[in-house]
Amino acid sequence: MFDEKKLWKDRAGVRVKDLGRYLRYIFNGHLVIVLLFLIGTASFYYQKWIEGLSSGFPAEIIMAIIIGGFLTYSPVYNFLLEADKVFLIPLEEKLKGYFFRSGLSSLFFQGYILLMALAILMPMYAHISREGFHRFFMFFVVLLALKAWNLASSWRIHYYVQSSVHRWDLVVRYFLNAVFSYLLFKEANVLLLFLIVIILAFYYYSFYVRTKSMGLKWDLLIDGEEKRMASFYRLANLFTDVPKLKETVKRRKWLDFIINGMSFSQEKTYLYLFSRTFLRSSDYLGLFIRLTVIGTFAIYFISFGLGQILLSVLFLYLTGFQLLPLWNHHQNKLWVDLYPVATNYKSAAFHSLLMIIMIVQAVIFAMFILIKGELVIAFLALLGGLLFTFLFVKFYSKNRVKDVSSI
Repeated sequence: MFDEKKLWKDRAGVRVKDLGRYLRYIFNGHLVIVLLFLIGTASFYYQKWIEGLSSGFPAEIIMAIIIGGFLTYSPVYNFLLEADKVFLIPLEEKLKGYFFRSGLSSLFFQGYILLMALAILMPMYAHISREGFHRFFMFFVVLLALKAWNLASSWRIHYYVQSSVHRWDLVVRYFLNAVFSYLLFKEANVLLLFLIVIILAFYYYSFYVRTKSMGLKWDLLIDGEEKRMASFYRLANLFTDVPKLKETVKRRKWLDFIINGMSFSQEKTYLYLFSRTFLRSSDYLGLFIRLTVIGTFAIYFISFGLGQILLSVLFLYLTGFQLLPLWNHHQNKLWVDLYPVATNYKSAAFHSLLMIIMIVQAVIFAMFILIKGELVIAFLALLGGLLFTFLFVKFYSKNRVKDVSSI
């Protein structure tokens, strides 16, 4: 006899075990030390920034914009698998309890993230408002209820296959979330808040009535679950091999100019392969772009000279460390081993590409410091970045690649 409670427990248990196994690798890495340093630095400057805020600063608007995003992104973690398209569809009517438990677990996890976001933003609110932190618990309870509404509404929207419905739902829900959050933080009249609550209830009820006779769109639910897990597996893959990770590759023809001038010789064979892999794989190019953009913003908005130099080196380390898996990207492809090319060219090509990528990033960081008019700091940041890049590639990355190759 089918037991949906046991199915949910088994699926949730496997997922938690899977996440726990990879999280151990993540939190044992050097990256955690760097992140703690970054968090400490960001907290210091955040506190300094808050102390300089005037009483007219629009803290409520900023909080509403940020919290609105956290509220709107409300996927239900359903733990579904590819095979469920075949085996569970006939049992859809018996899975109401299964999906209800999935919704509760999603509310618990996303509610914790919402709590952290609110805790980070509250010092800014407390500095501007005379209420201080006294309203923190009340804010969180109300926002948690709003999060539950978003989860329920998001679930109802998944009965539709039209992408336009999903896009408009995100726009409408974000607007409602941001407006409600702003009025809440602004301590608006209760009747005004109650009016928005009625609108929220009507919004959900209208979709509930229209989807009551529809069936679940299993393809959308399973694809969404796989994409969320793929994002986590890509992170875990930076620290250990993840067999479940599916590679995503894009042509990106507009980047061909970078390698079009590369000569067709044995010495350049692996350099061409690694360069193509870096440019076409979303894991590596996306990682480089994200860290460069985040690092640039962090460096640009920090006025302390030494802090800018340290941050540029830290982001260079993050980039170099997280690009090391590129070395093993083709390790399971037999055709790569058939190249009539000496193996020492592979190591030289990989480290040459890694050095070029890190040098480009170091130059970008220095340029943005120079834009601020800090010529000396920009020069020192560039010099420190180039020196760190040389040491990282020459010693650290070569030892790591050597260790992996000997296994």
